[in-house]
Amino acid sequence: MATSLVVLVGLALLGAIALYLFAGVRIIPNDRLGVVEKRWSPRGSVKSGFIALEGEAGYQPDVLRGGVHWLPPFQYRVHKLPLVTIPQGRIGYVFARDGRPLSATQTLASSVVSSHFQDVRQFLAAGGQRGPQRMLLREGTYAINLAQFLVVTEGKLFYLALSREEDAVFQQMGRTLLERGGFSPVVIKGVEDHIGVITVHDGPSLPQGQIIAPVVGDDPLDARTYHNNFQEEAFLAAGGARGRQLQVLVEGTYYVNRLFATIEMIPKTVVEVGHVGVVVSYTGTRGHDVSGIEYKHGELVGVGERGVWSDPLLPGKYAFNTYAGKVIMVPTTNFILKWSKGDIGSHKFDENLTEVSLITKDAFEPSLPLSVVVHIDYRKAPLVVQRFGDVKRLVEQTLDPMVAAYFKNIGQTRTLIQLLQERSIIQAIASEEMKARFSHYNLELEEVLIGTPAASDGDKHIATILEQLRARQIAEEQIETYGRQEKASGKERELREAMARASAQKALTESELAITVESNQGRAAYERSVQQAAQMRTLAEAKGIEMRTLADAEAAKIRALGEAQADTAARIGIAEAMAVEEQVRAYGGPKLQVTQSVMKSFADAIAEAKVDVVPKVVMGGGAGGQATSNVFETLLALLLSDKLDAGVLESGPETLRQRAASPELDVLRTKLRSNLTSSTTATLPKAPPPLPTNGAAQS
Repeated sequence: MATSLVVLVGLALLGAIALYLFAGVRIIPNDRLGVVEKRWSPRGSVKSGFIALEGEAGYQPDVLRGGVHWLPPFQYRVHKLPLVTIPQGRIGYVFARDGRPLSATQTLASSVVSSHFQDVRQFLAAGGQRGPQRMLLREGTYAINLAQFLVVTEGKLFYLALSREEDAVFQQMGRTLLERGGFSPVVIKGVEDHIGVITVHDGPSLPQGQIIAPVVGDDPLDARTYHNNFQEEAFLAAGGARGRQLQVLVEGTYYVNRLFATIEMIPKTVVEVGHVGVVVSYTGTRGHDVSGIEYKHGELVGVGERGVWSDPLLPGKYAFNTYAGKVIMVPTTNFILKWSKGDIGSHKFDENLTEVSLITKDAFEPSLPLSVVVHIDYRKAPLVVQRFGDVKRLVEQTLDPMVAAYFKNIGQTRTLIQLLQERSIIQAIASEEMKARFSHYNLELEEVLIGTPAASDGDKHIATILEQLRARQIAEEQIETYGRQEKASGKERELREAMARASAQKALTESELAITVESNQGRAAYERSVQQAAQMRTLAEAKGIEMRTLADAEAAKIRALGEAQADTAARIGIAEAMAVEEQVRAYGGPKLQVTQSVMKSFADAIAEAKVDVVPKVVMGGGAGGQATSNVFETLLALLLSDKLDAGVLESGPETLRQRAASPELDVLRTKLRSNLTSSTTATLPKAPPPLPTNGAAQS
């Protein structure tokens, strides 16, 4: 029993030890960290501050990174929190819960650490201050103890919440930074032509009487004081003060803590061509007057001193802080001041000027419009501004009464008509006399231009005088016109006489020229006729020769044709005779040839008469029932008889042709044709047998 009890106690003890060991295991993911809170300690609680640096109970300065850790259970509590991540192009702000308190002149805690708030022990040991920090967190991921530090980023807060009241405080801090654009760097683009005016919210205040903090810490060679345009802690070390700064930001990107300083964008100062900018500085040290002892209208000071700068700004763009002074634009080109109501120049210096009212020597009251061309030397522009404030004030308070008084004096010494007729003289005198007066005010008078005097409303006397003057001038012009017309009449008479002589001379000259032309034309016609006769003679001779040649050629041609035709006829006759002779011999003798010719003539007659060879009706005749012979039979009997004696047949082809053309045969042909036409009953005999072709005559 005792042994079993001992075993059970041992097992229970081992289980308790195992449970104790298992309860102390802490697993931290690699993307998170563990803030350690010590619940109790033999050293007791923290006596001062917030972080337990000596092992007291409370939040410990060291954090647990990713991995497996063992802490005694029931004594430690581990808060798993995310790592702090700042996106690219964004800024994070840090608030420290523990550290030395801020001084009375501080708004932000001094940046005395270089570990980016990842080592709490180092931060506190180095004298780090509680509250919002001047140092910023740039892009990256940080393992920060979120019990000691709170990190404010755009859209998210990284901290270990201790109470609900803290949420409202830190969220308000985030909204303030968001309104100031504090989560992004300050970017000034060149195309916008802006500059950044800095207002610092930390550091000592400005001395009494100053409104702009002077430039400090702008020497890059001095590493201790160079703050790199308010981006470094060295600004306060260089003696910088809170308030609006004289130094401005130009084009570039700047990582400025918006809790430390705010930025306001203002346009650059542009001095156009034809102008200079006179600077009136509101800040700077008291300078020495450079205008001279005799000049008692104010002081000119050097550049950077308080007052009117002696050197104006020439045309260009300037990063001028308009909170530290103003730039007055003064034209350096010629500009015109017009004393004419309603006629205002583009510079508007003369918008309150009107015509000068005069009283002439003869008691007329015209209004005189004027124009004055003025130039300001750019080196004297600061004197003009120092004396009058600006050009418009100079025009209205000095030039207007001076010019009006001068021309009123001129008007009292001349009548209205003299004022009209001597305008150019008055203009030249005024230009010379007023130059000295304008130079007294540091102006250069170029020219004075006088307009036409005009009557005031309701005054008709000036119009009457002008009408009479015009009538007088018209009369004088008419007298002059009549005299000139008289002279013109005499000249016209002389001109007409000269024109008549010239006209007669013209006719005489034309007649002489006509005679010469006719003579020349006759000689030309004679020469043409002689040439034409010679040409015709030559053509006739050539024509006769041509005709004789053609006649000889035609006679020779006819002679040759006759001889050729005779020879042709002879040759044709001989050929025909030889052909007939051969035909007779081929038919077997002359008798058969004659028979062939007769039969051919008989067949031609039948074809020409268009009668039937075989009659459609056969009619018999004769007594005793014997048929009478018709012409066809008679002809056939004749052809087959011996009437064609041997002598005829043997007489030759020429004799046969004569017999075939004899009258007897013609009568026989006619009779045969007539019988064939009228006879409709006779029947043709059977066709005779063909003639022998072997030369033997058969009956």
